[in-house]
Amino acid sequence: MAVVARAKNTTPAKRRSGNPAKAAAAAPAKRRATASDWIGGARLRTLTLGVVPVVMGTAVAFVDSRFSGDFGGYLGKDHHLALALLALAVALFLQIGVNYSNDYSDGVRGTDEFRVGPPRLTGAGLAKPRTVLTVALTFFGLAAVAGIVIVVLTQLWWLLLVGAVAIAAAWFYTGGKRPYGYNALGEVFVFVFFGLVAVLGTEYIQIGQVTASGWAAAVAAGFFACAVLMVNNIRDIDEDRLAGKRTLAVVVGRPVARVLFGLFLMLPYVVLLWFVVLYFRTGFTYFSLLLALPALLIGVSSRKPRELITALQLSSFASLAFGVVLAVTLALEP
Repeated sequence: MAVVARAKNTTPAKRRSGNPAKAAAAAPAKRRATASDWIGGARLRTLTLGVVPVVMGTAVAFVDSRFSGDFGGYLGKDHHLALALLALAVALFLQIGVNYSNDYSDGVRGTDEFRVGPPRLTGAGLAKPRTVLTVALTFFGLAAVAGIVIVVLTQLWWLLLVGAVAIAAAWFYTGGKRPYGYNALGEVFVFVFFGLVAVLGTEYIQIGQVTASGWAAAVAAGFFACAVLMVNNIRDIDEDRLAGKRTLAVVVGRPVARVLFGLFLMLPYVVLLWFVVLYFRTGFTYFSLLLALPALLIGVSSRKPRELITALQLSSFASLAFGVVLAVTLALEP
């Protein structure tokens, strides 16, 4: 009886494989998203797309209103910084919301199934889809709150419509039944909202008008945003094609996409001539080519995803250097 009892007690509850590797494969351990994963989900390297247009919009507002004494617009000179910071909050919160929204939408659609880059929160199962969606909506809400504060302070109530359109465009980029980001319109979105709307909106709330220099800065910022998005999509072109995601890079093919990336990255330096003619010191902005040219070389020649990530980072830093140096040189103009 003792022998029988011992045999019963030592009999394993489940049959296990004698092969440790096979046993591990049979029951893979799932980990929860860490703080590092959530920070990665915000895609910090892309946040320059939110910073640059606000910096440039504030710079052109300052220089174009210097002689009229209208800098500060609706609130006066002592409050222009508050308006600029609120505009920056709108841009950054919207950008982070877009990134988490893309993570959620691509994950639930199965687009990230073929992904070879860093794992995404939803696609890799690191976080529940509903949690990622909640975080995305929270940042959209924060952007809306900052925007409403701007509206209340400036009394420009029509900006509520602009803000609503911006948030809707951010969501439907990859969300909804027919996301336009899956139909080669992503570059149009970033050019309009992270170029034209962000720069001109920042300028308008501070001085109550849109100037020719504002338009030039907006176009430059928009092209940089297109360049960053394009090189990212070139990296993912094979995986996106398998997943049925028709980005512009997928539609035109890799060779043409590389050409477009080069054009998007270099066109801001053509636009810069406008400022150089008016304000000589802005020519120092061409030093940002020290970042842009390596990005161009890597982006048009490399085939390895890791190298294209480097091109993306350099493009992002080039846009930041462009915007900051342009702003500083404008501020220093006599």
